Amino acid sequence: MARLADYFVLVAFGPHPRGSGEGQGQILQRFPEKDWEDNPFPQGIELFCQPSGWQLCPERNPPTFFVAVLTDINSERHYCACLTFWEPAEPTQEAVCTEDATEREEEADEGGPAQLSPATPGPPGQLFAPKTLVLVSRLDHAEVFRNSLGLIYTIHVEGLNVGLENVIGNLLSCVIPLAGGSQLDSVEDGVRTISLGAGDRQVIQTPLADSLPVSRCSVALLFRQLGITNVLSLFCAALTEHKVLFLSRSYQRLSDACRGLLALLFPLRYSFTYVPILPAQLLEVLSTPTPFIIGVNAAFQAETQELLDVIIADLDGGTVTVPECVHIPPLPEPLQSQTHSVLSMVLDPELELADLAFPPPSTNASSLKMQDKELRAVFLRLFAQLLQGYRWCLHMVRIHPEPVIRFHKAAFLGQRGLVEDDFLMKVLEGMAFAGFVSERGVPYRATDLFDELVAHEVARMRADENHPQRVLRHVKELAEQLYKNENPYPAVAMHKVQRPGEASHLRRAPRPFPRLDDGMVQWIVDQAAAKMQGAPPAVKAERRTTVPSGPPMTAILERSSGLHGNSARRLEVVRNCISYVFEGKMLEAKKLLPAVLRALKGRAARRCLTQELHLHVQQNRAVLDHQQFDFVVRVMNCCLQDCTSLDEHGIAAALLPLVTAFCRKLSPGVTQFAYSCVQEHVVWSTPQFWEAMFYGDVQTHIRALYLEPAEDRDHVQVGDVLAPEDERSALDVASEQRRLWPTLSREKQQELVQKEESTVFSQAIHYASRMSYLLLPLDSSRGRLLRERAGLGDLESASNSLVTNSMAGSVAESYDTESGFEDAETCDVAGAVVRFINRFVDKVCTESGVTSDHLKGLHVMVPDIVQMHIETLEAVHRESKRLPPIQKPKLLRPRLLPGEECVLDGLRVYLLPDGREEGAGGSGGGPALLPAEGAVFLTTYRVIFTGLPTDPLVGEQVVVRSFPVAALTKEKRFNVQTPVDQLLQDGLQLRSCTFQLLKMAFDEEVGSDSAELFRKQLHKLRYPPDIRGTFAFTLGSTHTPGRPPRATKDKGPSLRTLSRNLVKNAKKTIGRQYVTRKKYSPPSWEHRGQPPPEDQEDEISVSEELEPSTLTPSSALKPSDRMTMSSLVERACCRDYQRLGLGTLSSSLSRAKSEPFRISPVNRMYAICRSYPGLLIVPQSVQDNALQRVSRCYRQNRFPVVCWRSGRSKAVLLRSGGLHGKGVVGLFKAQNAPSPGQSQADSSSLEQEKYLQAVVSSMPRFADASGRNTLSGFSSAHVGSHGKWSSVRASGRSSGLGVDVGSRLAGRDMLSPPQANGAPPDPGFLQPQRAALYIIGDKAQLKGVRPDPLQQWELVPIEVFEARQVKASFKKLLKACVPGCPAAEPGPASFLRSLEDSEWLTQIHKLLQVSVLVVELLDSGSSVLVSLEDGWDITTQVVSLVQLLSDPFYRTLEGFRLLVEKEWLSFGHRFSHRGAHTLAGQSSGFTPVFLQFLDCVHQVHLQFPMEFEFSPFYLKFLGYHHASRRFRTFLLDSDYERIELGLLYEEKGERRGQQACRSVWEYVDRLSKRTPVFYNYMYAPEDTEVLRPYSNVSNLKVWDFYTEETLAEGPPYDWELAQGPPEPPEEERPDGGAPQSRRRVVWPCYDSCPRAQPDAISRLLEELQRLETELGRPPERWKDTWDRVKAAQRLEARADGRGTPSSLLVSSVPHHRRSLGVYLQEGPVGSTLSLSLDSDQSSGSTASSSRQAARCSTSTLYSQFQTAESENRSYEGTLYKKGAFMKPWKARWFVLDKTKHQLRYYDHRVDTECKGVIDLAEVEAVAPGTPTMGAPKTVDEKAFFDVKTMRRVYNFCAQDVPSAQQWVDQIQSCLSDA
Repeated sequence: MARLADYFVLVAFGPHPRGSGEGQGQILQRFPEKDWEDNPFPQGIELFCQPSGWQLCPERNPPTFFVAVLTDINSERHYCACLTFWEPAEPTQEAVCTEDATEREEEADEGGPAQLSPATPGPPGQLFAPKTLVLVSRLDHAEVFRNSLGLIYTIHVEGLNVGLENVIGNLLSCVIPLAGGSQLDSVEDGVRTISLGAGDRQVIQTPLADSLPVSRCSVALLFRQLGITNVLSLFCAALTEHKVLFLSRSYQRLSDACRGLLALLFPLRYSFTYVPILPAQLLEVLSTPTPFIIGVNAAFQAETQELLDVIIADLDGGTVTVPECVHIPPLPEPLQSQTHSVLSMVLDPELELADLAFPPPSTNASSLKMQDKELRAVFLRLFAQLLQGYRWCLHMVRIHPEPVIRFHKAAFLGQRGLVEDDFLMKVLEGMAFAGFVSERGVPYRATDLFDELVAHEVARMRADENHPQRVLRHVKELAEQLYKNENPYPAVAMHKVQRPGEASHLRRAPRPFPRLDDGMVQWIVDQAAAKMQGAPPAVKAERRTTVPSGPPMTAILERSSGLHGNSARRLEVVRNCISYVFEGKMLEAKKLLPAVLRALKGRAARRCLTQELHLHVQQNRAVLDHQQFDFVVRVMNCCLQDCTSLDEHGIAAALLPLVTAFCRKLSPGVTQFAYSCVQEHVVWSTPQFWEAMFYGDVQTHIRALYLEPAEDRDHVQVGDVLAPEDERSALDVASEQRRLWPTLSREKQQELVQKEESTVFSQAIHYASRMSYLLLPLDSSRGRLLRERAGLGDLESASNSLVTNSMAGSVAESYDTESGFEDAETCDVAGAVVRFINRFVDKVCTESGVTSDHLKGLHVMVPDIVQMHIETLEAVHRESKRLPPIQKPKLLRPRLLPGEECVLDGLRVYLLPDGREEGAGGSGGGPALLPAEGAVFLTTYRVIFTGLPTDPLVGEQVVVRSFPVAALTKEKRFNVQTPVDQLLQDGLQLRSCTFQLLKMAFDEEVGSDSAELFRKQLHKLRYPPDIRGTFAFTLGSTHTPGRPPRATKDKGPSLRTLSRNLVKNAKKTIGRQYVTRKKYSPPSWEHRGQPPPEDQEDEISVSEELEPSTLTPSSALKPSDRMTMSSLVERACCRDYQRLGLGTLSSSLSRAKSEPFRISPVNRMYAICRSYPGLLIVPQSVQDNALQRVSRCYRQNRFPVVCWRSGRSKAVLLRSGGLHGKGVVGLFKAQNAPSPGQSQADSSSLEQEKYLQAVVSSMPRFADASGRNTLSGFSSAHVGSHGKWSSVRASGRSSGLGVDVGSRLAGRDMLSPPQANGAPPDPGFLQPQRAALYIIGDKAQLKGVRPDPLQQWELVPIEVFEARQVKASFKKLLKACVPGCPAAEPGPASFLRSLEDSEWLTQIHKLLQVSVLVVELLDSGSSVLVSLEDGWDITTQVVSLVQLLSDPFYRTLEGFRLLVEKEWLSFGHRFSHRGAHTLAGQSSGFTPVFLQFLDCVHQVHLQFPMEFEFSPFYLKFLGYHHASRRFRTFLLDSDYERIELGLLYEEKGERRGQQACRSVWEYVDRLSKRTPVFYNYMYAPEDTEVLRPYSNVSNLKVWDFYTEETLAEGPPYDWELAQGPPEPPEEERPDGGAPQSRRRVVWPCYDSCPRAQPDAISRLLEELQRLETELGRPPERWKDTWDRVKAAQRLEARADGRGTPSSLLVSSVPHHRRSLGVYLQEGPVGSTLSLSLDSDQSSGSTASSSRQAARCSTSTLYSQFQTAESENRSYEGTLYKKGAFMKPWKARWFVLDKTKHQLRYYDHRVDTECKGVIDLAEVEAVAPGTPTMGAPKTVDEKAFFDVKTMRRVYNFCAQDVPSAQQWVDQIQSCLSDA
């Protein structure tokens, strides 16, 4: 029983002691006068009676009531019920106030606290003072207090005839039951009816369970005021210890809100500052640093503004303001959203029905009190879900004399799967939860609703999750129980209490509240107390039971652990691996190791591993051999590296006993344990981990203590009743012991306490030594200690490093001097460890009640334990150093080329994955070849890595990656962990333009100086100071790269002496010396290293311009000249010029005047243009001396020269550098009449004009043409400022139809329609209606240029990219193809995105587009001059492509070589400059102009695979070697430079037997004789074919040269190196089994697929060679065999009467479009040349002609044959034809021939033999048909038609309706034409 009220106090207004205007409260009387012993009188009540301050008031206010809460020093709450009423102030009180009256009035005007009401009673100026009746109680019965104080006030106001002293005495002496109505015998005990002796009656119901809070309606009100989201965030804030402040104008509301919030927190108790109503004088409490829940009157809102970390809830406004600096963690999902939705169902049941068309009759909402309980029930469920299974994580540290319980927080978080969850983490660390554990952890106590819920209802809650109605039902059930708890007997609630009349406060009270008689009240109280003492004490009979633990916990959200979902298979692998280790099958174990390490990323596998290891420990010890020991340590480290410092999943805990069990013998008496190798994990230096481990072990031992006696009993008969002893948890045991405790004798109790205490003590000693094992490093002499507790960087803690046999050394070095201990600076390892252990011991022993003597003893023991351990370790350290070091794999020597020498021998490195997935076993599957462990070698030619994969599963696959030193484009240093032992090492990333990347981490044995030396040597080889330092020159010569060989001294003396003489002569005759920008040529060989001779300047001045007269070959050439000439004539260009009929050079230089062009030797001394070849083709009519002047108009003096002539249209292709501004402008701006005073510049412009005129007139068709020739080409949509040509856009992005169509040109008035297949009409049809010459130039150069007045030539301004754009684009392409690091989002998307960003394909598109444009102009008979940039980059690309597309000769092996030699080498593409071959070019970087050209050729090759004699491999080969500097072919920038070095003619007469090839062509020839690798078997050319490839980006493919890789042998382009050892023949196995299969596993990125699986023909040729060798015949060359086979094929075909297919593969070749048909079409306005972009359009048919209609010419068929009759195919396609009677339908290829008036059909489109003919003369009608039996099923009925002839009816069926219509129309038109 408890007193209802402890004190009754009367407080009145009194003057402030310091005389300020504010008053203060004075206690007039208090009863009882002296304090109760158990409950002293609370101080400061007067502040809480008037929280806003004591003030006089100008009017009588109605009485107010509220309950304030005070908390005393023992955390007991005192409820102060305050009823305040106003009485007229006494004069003394008024006097206090008048001093400050003025202020008060001002306040009143501003609407301050003292607002005047219009109906002020009493005389004006009368003031009223507040007086408060206060009831102080420890019970929270607010309604009873309100009624009781109200009764006292009523008696006073109404003047009832009842003694106030009696009422107050009765009130103070009233006793009521504490709680637990259900536990009382009768209703009367649980319900107490009291009367205060004034004819009143009140019923007091005590709650059933004391532990459940009483909330009345406060929670429901809180939700109404603030809403769901706000209350949830306040709830989280209070739980996570934030400061919460409520504001309201009503005090009652404030205390209700605070009570509601506290009720929500149940079962946790709020243990911080809790002041529902804070008085104004105490506002500074708000700046306290501790968390709080406080209520403050809204009048003081301004004072709360500057609080920075307080969450403010405004109850009146319904808002919650969270400051920026405060983060309230939300509830973990899915609880947050579930709680939210259930709350809204409770608060707003209408919401579910709001959208219904026919809402049910409105359900009556719960009463406020009931809703309050429902809301609380939701939160009760929430806590049950959050804390489900918490009892499984309790550690019983002590049972007697009082239970000591600890909570294993990490295990709880780990098992619930909420390790990352901020909210739960903070709750578990909070004070409230600590209280929860100590209060509810007790195993034997009274249980309440929450215990039931968390133990038995969790499964139900899980099941209900997705069924809102079931959830609601559960909430309502819980709400019922909560309601019943507060109102156990609803029927009895009858109050009868008098209340004052209406507005009684306005009536004049007869008198002030009287002073009461102290004695009388005291007497009543004393009497009651005496009566109570007589009665027996009412003991609160608690029904204590064992608290149920409930089901074990489950994760709150079953998260699939993603990548590492541990299937049973993985666990099986772990188990097998461990059993192999202990069975000594180390090889098997090693194979499984990578899989195990991968599996150990998952929790289940780690648990499984610890269990497996436990099985192999006998009597706490397992001695292993070295290999097993290393292995076990490795897997332990792997397990521990993913442990956080808290070890949530208990992995470190499970391993702790193992690390002290596994050991190996180092020498007699010296044993090394596993703990010395697994120390470097952050978990070992975390005190919380050790505490949890310690408490767990103590619990086990204490449980064992009480289970031991039970084992003696014969528990067979008990087995049925009790659980088997072993299965009882420590909590069950503890509960049983607590139940028995009171029954034990005093001695027995003492004995148990002592036993427990010594158990804890012995564990503490055990842990002190365990901790020293894991904290003391092996080599403690170094004074290095464990790294920082919180994990010094993740890199180290993720280490697997300690797996070497030389374990000890590496362990000690890997520690960091920083540590998790406070004073690590002292470097005193032992001291720091002792301090760490002592702190631990202090904490756990104090908490678990170890006696102080024992504790002192421990402190003495710890240093000794540590010292002993250090001594043991010294021996272990010493012995471990003697272990043989671990064997590193031996270095594999790379194979070198003849003449290639090693510069730096192998440095041990790891080759790391570089972002290309295949090598690392990515999405393509296959093994993880990288990372690989091996060495890097630097030779004079290459950088080579050879090694083996670190992943043992891959087996003995040698990994080779290499690239030529010359191809290096970028090196980058970085830091990286080595893959095997995870040490941080220097790394070097080398990127090459052959699309190789070496990303290497140096092994720790490679010092940084060795790595630096490697870098320097590499740099020296990459950028030699002179071209003679490159591999191509040093190859095969014995000298060092620095000294030039003497052998080449006399090369080309003729040229040098001649040029000197020329220069001297020229100096005499020069009238005006005109000097161009000249290029410095390096001094010749014999001058290097000597002072320059006097005449050196002459040599340089060769580039000065000479007067033309000295250059004319008027007299016979001198002998030395002749020698030069003859060499020049033998150059490739000349052979080609003769083939093209562009002139010959006879010895006397006499030339046939009939020829339009001639070969001019004007540049034989390279005097006019350094970068041109010696012999040039110029128009016959131009004299040599004019050329000098023409050349001035062009950049680099590269004037226009002819490089190719079309055999058919006789149009020529010219090339030049871009125009100098003045030349062009002078040429085109000059008006018709030249002005009299023309300058020199104009004359050269005139020369230029004459020169172009000569070119035009040398073309036969245009020589006599007169009249206006125009060219209107590009679609008008694109005509911009530059007229009709502006459509060739720069970006290439708008490559839509318009551009492509527009980029084709045509004549205007065409006389004949083009042929049906879109080929150009016969030349006879063409009238000279277009410009004779088109000049393709850069837009920027041709600005403001007016066209030629006669329009014989026309300018085509186009925008082209520059070399620097090629360079930038190539850089990005390299990055896309060889990224260097794994992509953020693996998969093709990121590759394609970076490919697009590089714009490489856009540039290819541009080049092809311009080239096709030129090809078409040439094909239509106009000549073209390509005049872009300096004439040596893009010009060369375009000109070469044009020739390749136009002339089938260049598509042969010989022709392509000629093309490259002529256009690229002779015409001076700057290979050395663009390839940055020497130190001078280093800054300019690598610009792959030639590679881009090869890529274009590759694109054409893909589209026309039968047109090229060479294979795609040939292009890759050239692409690789143009950058490799292995051959001299692609060195230097021009023929001039090559002659200077004596390279050009040295090949002749010098070829000695086995000399290394210096020319790439020679190498290709030699190789081609041996193997068909460069040959394309599908080669079947059409002689006259002009290729017109599609150039849209969508038609282009990424060249596999950029992406393919063969790690088995490195790049396959050095053929000698790429040929691996031959495969062994099949042999019988020794055990007599079948011969082993010869199947090979071909891995992506490792094996070369063409080598592993050659195509059929190569395979047959190889087989043939093998058989010939076996027969002893000398094998014949593959080419001869191949030619013989082809010839035989032709003969067979002829014998069959077919055509002559020149390819074996005819039948298998898919139809491939042949070319883009170009046809000239008459348009209504002007002439347009339109281009059929799709070979399917045919101008012969109507616009709607279908796809079938356009398969219209032999040349569209991509197979090489001629039909027996040269036939005309007007229309052709596939039709189904019904055979004669009873025969089936068959698909046939039909050809409609209008000339022969036939419809022929063939078996296939490629057939030449006609199957049958229908003569159109016999056709009577063509009509729609109907399907008959056996017709194709899927075809529309309307696609059938019949052709009726005189003899029979033919039934046809087309593929679809339009094509049927097309056929019918075509046949009809044919009939009507006839």
